Amino acid sequence: MMLLLDATHTSHTRAQTGIQRVTRALFAELGATDGVTAVCYDPYLRGWRPLNRDETSNLQPREIAGASRGARWSLAQKITGHASRLTGRRRALPDNSGLVCPELFSAKVGAHYPELFAAVRGPRVATFNDAIALRYPELTPSATVARMPAYLRELLQFDGIAAISEDSAAALRDYWRWLGVTKTPPVQGIPLGVDPVPQDTPPSSAPSGPPTLLYVSTIEGRKNHAALLDACEMLWREGQVFRLELIGLARPDTAAAALRRIERLQAFGRPLAYHGVAPASEVAAAYRRCAFTVYPSLAEGFGLPVFESLSYGKPGVCSAHGAMGEAARGGGCLTVDRVDALPLAAAIRSLLTEPARLATLTAEAARRPIRTWRDYAADLRSWMRSLPHRG
Repeated sequence: MMLLLDATHTSHTRAQTGIQRVTRALFAELGATDGVTAVCYDPYLRGWRPLNRDETSNLQPREIAGASRGARWSLAQKITGHASRLTGRRRALPDNSGLVCPELFSAKVGAHYPELFAAVRGPRVATFNDAIALRYPELTPSATVARMPAYLRELLQFDGIAAISEDSAAALRDYWRWLGVTKTPPVQGIPLGVDPVPQDTPPSSAPSGPPTLLYVSTIEGRKNHAALLDACEMLWREGQVFRLELIGLARPDTAAAALRRIERLQAFGRPLAYHGVAPASEVAAAYRRCAFTVYPSLAEGFGLPVFESLSYGKPGVCSAHGAMGEAARGGGCLTVDRVDALPLAAAIRSLLTEPARLATLTAEAARRPIRTWRDYAADLRSWMRSLPHRG
């Protein structure tokens, strides 16, 4: 019997940030094995329903990501929802063996989960990304900070929580313990997978010209672009020769300082390229041509770009702590205790000036077994089967 997948947000956005990638990957992989019906809460219908054709097509892998994370409902979708509500004609949810909720659901969607749960015949599971909004509220969009305490309480209504790393699992358990909650659903760390390297990707080779450092990430406060830019400026001033390439969506609420710094460095003539949102083919090409990657984020739930870098056989610089420390344990990464400008500069300098060290890390990266989305979906489904549920 098939699973239900809540894709309320992802089915109405062209964004391709972490949560959207997880949702789209689960739709593909669970559909290929167990069967899956994606559903959404329709605010115009005022109820839950299976996705229509256009919404389902938006769950397919995206070559080009949208420039906004926001959800958009078309006029046709609004009219159809209103009409269905007024006429009482609504598509029933199918029989199912459980529910997966991979999105950071809104308060409006969360308020209507009891209605959805009533139609679920198996365990109800939510994925959990992180509690970073509580640890770094000054670097997190204010709406996310305001939403987080209620969201973490609402997770208690599920039969199980699949955290995307052991670090995230511990953070959630600690928060509930701090609240004094004694009865909680089981929390299991199930690490994510990564997209396969495109079939037409040639073997990595040393590109001509100065080495390129690559950072693929949204530009927002906690991603710590400021420290990386300061570190690179230190190295450029001392005469190190390299290029820095940045790819990712800029968050309008927390990216302003980093964007100003990028513009100043470019105006000064530094070899710095910022591409914004790029098609998947361009991201793949950037991984192929870089010498190594840098991921100086202050905190992550999983650190997907670290694993992406390794999947291309490219070593990376990242934090030694939290989820990124978990990612680095298998080799191919140079870790720093603090992701400040000075330690980052020292780590980057060592890879620029010590070819043997870079070669060792590159060889380690090439040997790393890469976990796929199919692995992730299979582990999630296997764990779900072990869960008791409230019928």
